[in-house]
Amino acid sequence: MNNKLLYKNPKTILNKGTGFLSGYTHSLNPYTGCSFGCSYCYVRQMPVSLFREGEWGDWVDVKSNAATLLAKELRKAKTKGNVTIFMSSSTDPYQPVEYKEKITRSLLEVMVEDPPDFLLIQTRSPLVSRDIDLLQQLKNKVRVSMTIETDSEVIRKHFTPEAPPIQARLKTLEKLDAAGIPTQVAVAPVLPSGELFPHKLKQYVSRVCIDDYFMGDGSDGKRTKKIGIEKKYIEMELEEWYNPQVYQKVYSRFLEVFSKDQIYISQSGFEP
Repeated sequence: MNNKLLYKNPKTILNKGTGFLSGYTHSLNPYTGCSFGCSYCYVRQMPVSLFREGEWGDWVDVKSNAATLLAKELRKAKTKGNVTIFMSSSTDPYQPVEYKEKITRSLLEVMVEDPPDFLLIQTRSPLVSRDIDLLQQLKNKVRVSMTIETDSEVIRKHFTPEAPPIQARLKTLEKLDAAGIPTQVAVAPVLPSGELFPHKLKQYVSRVCIDDYFMGDGSDGKRTKKIGIEKKYIEMELEEWYNPQVYQKVYSRFLEVFSKDQIYISQSGFEP
């Protein structure tokens, strides 16, 4: 995918944690927009996308001054109490352009020098393993949450054709675990998967978060419905996978492989 890139200098970089992320003091987005352009992404129905020319996934804004802003805002925030950061809430911090721009890496460098109390990195990109050297320095103050919504590449390509392959994400988890980085898998949103899905993940992680559109899009599934994502299920004759009870079936499967205290549902799985 060829993305339109714009370089911007925003006035702020840390946003107050609200709603689904109310457990965090702040959210942090190194970029605006997301070139992975996942078909189900609820951000499509948020102002950042609705009032922007071009389809979600076709453009990315690079926040050129992100590190300078974070250093200043993080110092100020820490004078008011604990600081917990969710990175990122409306983009993937490891955009393909991150290979070149290294905005996310520059933010991690700031946090290594002045650590928050906790940082959760939410991504689906193998590029996160590039920053193992910095993540190790954050020790138990960081967790990498890797999105793996299904164990089927057919399903993955149908819903998220521009996203990294599943096997590459699993390999990344293996690297992170070997380096001592705390990790989890976010089965979010729940996509159609096989009975062996939990078994495939067990060798890589001991913590799983299960979420779906109805709990996790910030509007009880209304944003997702407006996107028209149900059509993607109908195209594959998998309509039975699009309803608020499906996560319970997946949860039951995971209970056969993981202990109850290793499985989290929706918001609780992303908490600091």
